[in-house]
Parts: sequence; C-alpha cells; structure tokens
Amino acid sequence: MSAVNIAVLVSGGGTNLQALLDSQRVGTLKSGRITLVVSNNADAYALRRAEAAGVAAKAIVRAVFPSQEAFEDALLDALDEAGAELVILAGFLSILSRRFTERYPRRILNIHPSLIPSFCGKGFYGLRVHEAALAYGVKVTGATVHFVNEVPDGGEILLQKAVDVLPGDTPETLQRRVMEQAEWILLPQAAELVSQNIMKEKETNDRSS
Repeated sequence: MSAVNIAVLVSGGGTNLQALLDSQRVGTLKSGRITLVVSNNADAYALRRAEAAGVAAKAIVRAVFPSQEAFEDALLDALDEAGAELVILAGFLSILSRRFTERYPRRILNIHPSLIPSFCGKGFYGLRVHEAALAYGVKVTGATVHFVNEVPDGGEILLQKAVDVLPGDTPETLQRRVMEQAEWILLPQAAELVSQNIMKEKETNDRSS
C-alpha cells in the first residue's frame, strides 16, 4: 500500500518542516510522504525548503480573501487536490475553524513549544511561549504534539517531551533547545505514528469492502 499523503501548513522559517523532510529522507518517516507544503505567508522561507526538497509549495495568503471562510475554502481545495490524508501544522500561525478541523478528524497534528496545558492557547506562540515559561520560573518545559480541533492547543495530546530550563536561559536559547531536543524529534515520530494508523485503517477498509 502506498504511503499516506501528508500536507504541511507553515508560516515562517520551516525548521519543523525541515525536520519532517529530513526524517523522510533518512527513512524514519516511511509510512507518510510529504506531497504539499502550504504557507499563509508568501515570503516564508519554508516554501523554499519545500522546493529544495522537490515538494510542491504553495502560498495561500489570508489577506487576499474576503473572509476566513473563503481562506479556509482555498486551503481545503489545495489539500483535496493534493489528496492529503494527514495535515501537519508546523508553525502555522492561523487559527482554523471547527468547519475546517471537522473535515480532518484526528488527521490534523500541531506541534506546540510547551508541555500543554502550560503556556498554551490563544496568543501563546513562538518566543512568547518561552518568555512566559521563564517569567513563571519553571524548571522544566518541553514540546507537545496534539490533534487539532477548533480550540487553540485544545486537542487530544499525542506525544510530549520534557526539556530542562537552564540557569541564564533567554527566550532565544530556550527556544532553540526545545526545538533541538523535543520538537524536531517529536513531530516526525507523531507523523509516522499517525501515518501507520491511517494505513492500518485503509487496509481494514480494503479487506471489508
């Protein structure tokens, strides 16, 4: 059976996308295949990463559309055209509606740079998460991969990994350590795990049809 088609949604530099691409290249992500990368930022470096890896890359910018619904329709059309079976949000800075997420139940993954339920929800993204962790004085932080629903960072947790906060950390140094020690490890693991489950479901459906 062919690998599961994965679409990755991005907004910025695409370091988590690169972790997925590298994992696919070395064979640790083998049950899924990245077939499309979409950014809501036309200037996102992640699009260049996708093109360098030979993956179709497309910009769909919210400001071009008259409403969130029209923007999400364009996203859904792109995903449908690519035959996407799994959607991964890898630094995608746009909140998706219930209407969108219900099209892919337990088929949308997000990576968040904290141990949910800490430092998560609306307004917690990027360096803001690490600034909040340092301000609170936690000794351990980390990253979480979760299924996506209409509540920001509110879906079922799939994987988590802890990372120590070190004396003298800045938001930037902590961000980098969380990426290296947690995000770039967890996201490919989660992609492979969910892709395996999708393949098993397809095999079961094929046998019963």
